[in-house]
Amino acid sequence: MKFYKSLYLSNSVFYILAIVSVLFLASYWFHALYPIAWLLVWGLLIVFLFDIVILFNNQNGIEANRLLPEKFSNSDFNAIPIRIKNKYAFTIYTEIIDEIPIQFQKRDFLKKGNIAPASVLDFEYSLRPVERGEYIFGHLHIYVMTRIRLVKKRYSFDKSAMVKVYPSFIQMKKYDFLAIDSKLTQFGLKKIRRIGHTMEFEQIKEYVTGDDVRIINWKATAKHGNLMINQFQDQKSQPIYSIIDISRTMKMPFNEVSLLDYAINSTLAFSNIALKKHDKVGMLTFSNTVSGFLPASRKKTYINNISETLYNIKTQFLDADFGFLYAHTKRQINQRSLLLLYTNFEHISSLKRQLPYLQALAKKHLLVVIFFENTELDQLIHQKTEDLQAIYDQTIAQQFSYDKKVMVKELQKHGIQTVLTAPEDLTINTINKYLEIKARGLL
Repeated sequence: MKFYKSLYLSNSVFYILAIVSVLFLASYWFHALYPIAWLLVWGLLIVFLFDIVILFNNQNGIEANRLLPEKFSNSDFNAIPIRIKNKYAFTIYTEIIDEIPIQFQKRDFLKKGNIAPASVLDFEYSLRPVERGEYIFGHLHIYVMTRIRLVKKRYSFDKSAMVKVYPSFIQMKKYDFLAIDSKLTQFGLKKIRRIGHTMEFEQIKEYVTGDDVRIINWKATAKHGNLMINQFQDQKSQPIYSIIDISRTMKMPFNEVSLLDYAINSTLAFSNIALKKHDKVGMLTFSNTVSGFLPASRKKTYINNISETLYNIKTQFLDADFGFLYAHTKRQINQRSLLLLYTNFEHISSLKRQLPYLQALAKKHLLVVIFFENTELDQLIHQKTEDLQAIYDQTIAQQFSYDKKVMVKELQKHGIQTVLTAPEDLTINTINKYLEIKARGLL
């Protein structure tokens, strides 16, 4: 029974049978073709049996492994390496079909290749998940043929392998490296000029060419007989909270990824950088109620807690209750903190409904409201119009785009910091705002 389940016919068999059928049909009028047709039948049968014998004589002709990573990074391309080892004494020709998780809706995976005897074939392909959760792979099927290519033998490996898709740790590692590197501007991160001396005093050191003459310590200079300056460092251990709105306004997708997952990815990358700069990092999620809260901490391993919390965010996309958010923040966050609020407003009226709560948060904390440009509307605004309906659609799109700019001005008028960003630029712009606030000593 196992033999029949693993036996498959190649397309060549059906092509030959089609030719034989035509010959039998033509032999009704041309009798000389009749024996030729039978010769082909017997020849096909002999070669077919020979192909089966040499292919199925080795019960374990190949070994194959799908080398899955421990976890996938959401919204990034993740490599899946595959290794196939040929144990036959001859070159084999393979067709590889991997049963990809159902979330990708991809049913056309096919990779072909030939493997010399006692050799290994290594290749990889990439998958881009767009939502968090568990992804289950099916079988890795390898169809093996000899040089004759009449019969295929199917081998199956790695049944029901599961991988969890976490918030984008690839993006986190990318910006982790950039936080150490001084060439941040190459990747869109701004260098902010420091205003004043709101940083913490570190030490007094000897003046060298290029130091700011405004920070010369004249008392130390008189004592040592050489120019001495005060050296400062960024203020540390400042509490910073990422507040993620998980209501229905964050369900909108861009490039197949929801605004919520953009915010989650940004929170992980930003929190990692803030921890590297010795600040305390926490997070909070809310919709109609506060569903998750991590108090601020500066432990280096705290990024693992944040990653697990972000991975487990579940939402029914209900309406957001900013009043409940304000009440919870007032009870749980006592020290003045930097609050990065990831949310979205599509109309000025929705902002004005929540503005009293945002103002209340901004009185005690430094609040940064981060919301999103509708990039699809931007494409509509800049395309050429050819009829009245297109002009009407473009006018409405321009109004929505203008409303976003009005919202920024409205928030700034009440002393609330803002970041209006395209979804794909969210992480960069959030880090820029953080660096700006640190440089200017606003917190």
